[in-house]
Amino acid sequence: MLKKIKKYSTWEKLKDNLFIIGITVPSFLYLFAFLVIVLFYLFKFSFGEGLPILSVFSEGEFRKALFRTFWFMLVGTPLQLVVGIILALLVYESFKGVGLVRSLFLVPIAIPALVTAVILNLLFSYPFGHINDLFLGKHFFFPKIFTAPLNFSGSEFFSISLAMLGKVWRDMPIAMLIILAGLQTIEKEGYEAAQIMGASFWQRFKYITLPLLTPAISTVLILRSIENWKEFIFPFIVAPAYPLLGVLIERLYHVEQNPQLACACALWLVIFIGASVFLFTFLTKAVRTYLVKV
Repeated sequence: MLKKIKKYSTWEKLKDNLFIIGITVPSFLYLFAFLVIVLFYLFKFSFGEGLPILSVFSEGEFRKALFRTFWFMLVGTPLQLVVGIILALLVYESFKGVGLVRSLFLVPIAIPALVTAVILNLLFSYPFGHINDLFLGKHFFFPKIFTAPLNFSGSEFFSISLAMLGKVWRDMPIAMLIILAGLQTIEKEGYEAAQIMGASFWQRFKYITLPLLTPAISTVLILRSIENWKEFIFPFIVAPAYPLLGVLIERLYHVEQNPQLACACALWLVIFIGASVFLFTFLTKAVRTYLVKV
């Protein structure tokens, strides 16, 4: 005899999930209230007297910081994606010691970003940094390449590139793990069938891996672009003379005591982040549609 299925009322469902509700609701209210307060002051100062949201573009330092931040995001985001895909493909294959290799690839994320930035700054400092010592032939195992030390921090290109290098090295495990999770959702039968039909590695990667991996790729591009847009620690430590938007906002607010311009810069930063999220979402969908049609 079939048992009757017990119907739960709304009150009973609430009682069953009371513990979960008690944990999540206060956290949600706190975060929501914090977001509302931040947005309120952002708009209040940005659209205040003199319309700082518009006048900020007349500031040469803002335009320079925006340009640097744009290139930091535009180069750093695909670079993290490519490194993540390469590492994920490497550890996806089963071989002896794959667990150890995965653990080694996760080391960067275990080190605080501030520690990584300080170490990077010490390595490339002028004139007595370890890299300069290496190039000047002060170590017996490395030949002398330069006759004078290089001032990496005195060059905008080198200092921003070093900050980007540190950011990519620090965050590459996140991209790797997301791509690896995407790879593990792909059925191996499709690869086996394509291999039997004579498809090369590149053809399998292009027509099977990439289309099925686009959700993971989209996630990496969106998350990493947001992080690169608002990056603060690496540019602040490694390239303080050439601020990105995150560093400029901190300087305007704390050093120059100008909350109006700081909020205007922050609001534009939010706008640019939203635009990049939309752009990367559109591009990944277009690429997947094209590959599936092909």
